[in-house]
Amino acid sequence: MANPRPPTPRILSSGVVVVHWNRDHYDYLLLRAYNYWDFPKGVVETDESPLQAAIREVEEETTLTSLRFRWGDVYRETYPYNQGRKVARYYIAESVTTEVRLPTNPQLGRPEHSEYRWVDHAEAWNLLTPRVRAILEWTDNVMARLAQRR
Repeated sequence: MANPRPPTPRILSSGVVVVHWNRDHYDYLLLRAYNYWDFPKGVVETDESPLQAAIREVEEETTLTSLRFRWGDVYRETYPYNQGRKVARYYIAESVTTEVRLPTNPQLGRPEHSEYRWVDHAEAWNLLTPRVRAILEWTDNVMARLAQRR
């Protein structure tokens, strides 16, 4: 009898749902790589926490700094994807600015993303895949709970 294969280790990506207050609603920052839209995220390195990785990835991919984690360090993970090998964890933070740049990634020799957009909820819903729509819904629920407490 052959030994069963050990489970493939999961890769944890970590990112941030970046929001910006726009008069009467929040806009969401989406990044496009190929034909897929997502929130800024990337692989957690061995020497950093998932939250540190999320903050680093936002800065590397968008040049945004000084994020305000108004909702604390709560997070939500996606269901496994990429043949069950990967999970993405997302935090929520507010940016006071909408000035985004897509800098060149030194390993790629080009930006990781080809486009960014600040979009309202309806447009975000239309652009995101079902896996990431679940994160959008969770974000809205977290932000609504905080707004009710005020």
